[in-house]
Amino acid sequence: MRKIYSLRKMALEAGGEYVLGARDLRTHACYLIYGELAPGERGRKVCPGAGHEEILLAVKGNLSLSAENEEIRLQEGEALHFQEEETVFLANPGQEKSVYIPAGGHSGRAH
Repeated sequence: MRKIYSLRKMALEAGGEYVLGARDLRTHACYLIYGELAPGERGRKVCPGAGHEEILLAVKGNLSLSAENEEIRLQEGEALHFQEEETVFLANPGQEKSVYIPAGGHSGRAH
């Protein structure tokens, strides 16, 4: 029987974000992150890390992403691709909670 993961509950218990990955799945092939940002919350880091790539999806609400010299608005339903050490910080500019999901796996240079 397959296991169901209550990611929203797990994220809330972990402070707003939960990584469903190797610890739960017992594989390093892929992972999925569930995160919520309260209205006005900012500073949540997204960085796949060496040997990884991610696709970040804005599921509910809009997100503001800031990087070194770049500001990006990600609307609900839009996604961005990140590689390796690319780092952005998420913020929720809206009046409602926002939900985002980064999903990733190993790039060609996996560990």
